[in-house]
Amino acid sequence: MRTKPWLWIVAAVLVLIVGAGTTVVLAFPSVAAITCPQCFGLVRVEDGLYAERDISEADRQRLIALHREANQRVTEFYGGREGSPTVLACFTAECYRRIGGGGERGVAVLNQAVMLSPRGLDPVIASHELSHVELHARLDSTVPQWFDEGLAALVSDDPRYLLPRSAPNRCRASTSDPLPQTLDEWLRAASADEQMYAKAACRVHRWAEAHGGHRAVLDLITRMNNGAPFDAR
Repeated sequence: MRTKPWLWIVAAVLVLIVGAGTTVVLAFPSVAAITCPQCFGLVRVEDGLYAERDISEADRQRLIALHREANQRVTEFYGGREGSPTVLACFTAECYRRIGGGGERGVAVLNQAVMLSPRGLDPVIASHELSHVELHARLDSTVPQWFDEGLAALVSDDPRYLLPRSAPNRCRASTSDPLPQTLDEWLRAASADEQMYAKAACRVHRWAEAHGGHRAVLDLITRMNNGAPFDAR
């Protein structure tokens, strides 16, 4: 799930505010948390990864493993990385609420960070959110929300939405109907249709397979950065 666009405006405004630190923390905890994880009780686990202070050694090792696997999935798909997001991982619901999380498993914030809830401590969820960050680190414009979400499902190889790579047809659900273009439209549609992520993943997968696989995504980014319109349909 990508962050809401208005957070970009919030972040820009916050840069101009001096001496309002308490207000920022209370009103926009996720923005403050990615700026200062330690201020929210998080400690560095490894480069780019923060978690609660008192997790067990077993949980720490599990977190490191899933963080590295999630990053590897994104790196392999894109053939490298341009984004370098910070990951804030919470093992308790209280921690996730404190940093501004809601009912989601995870969320990309300002295309600079990823927040993971206790239900999102999984390489699939982590790589899904990291995919959003990487796409927008590379892309100068925007793509329809269905493509962003479908691509993240493909990059993360999410078994909820795609069958194994060995399957003749990886699609778990498909549709020829138009898919949601904006974030608000996507949130409404996904709430009403539990197959929406699978439909988006299917459409992105089929388009990519027909146009060169991973290379098709990189070519699309290059075309759009050169001024071409979105044309992955």
